[in-house]
Amino acid sequence: MEICEELVVDRRRKDRRTTTRKRVDGGERLGTDKENRQPVERRKVERRKQIDPTTCERDYSGDEIEFMKAMDNYKRRSGRQFPTWSEVLEVLKDMGYRKVAEPTTTFVPDSEKVEA
Repeated sequence: MEICEELVVDRRRKDRRTTTRKRVDGGERLGTDKENRQPVERRKVERRKQIDPTTCERDYSGDEIEFMKAMDNYKRRSGRQFPTWSEVLEVLKDMGYRKVAEPTTTFVPDSEKVEA
């Protein structure tokens, strides 16, 4: 006698998609023939803009939009969702940015502010 080591169980019902009747809350069956179906009017939903939730949907300057598009393009081409700072610097250099002036302070914490 031969012993089978593999057991195949198919739980799908064969008549699953062939039935034209559906149960309703009370267990009563109603026909859902194609002739009885009414087309459901669907609302056209405006596609959501790609908005970074951390930016609070503010108005961006032209330079900021150009940079965001360049970063988005880089992420799509490279397949990297989260680029490193070195890669961000690469994108900036590819956009033509060069260090030509002395560094400036863009953010000063409240603890370091000096009142005059």
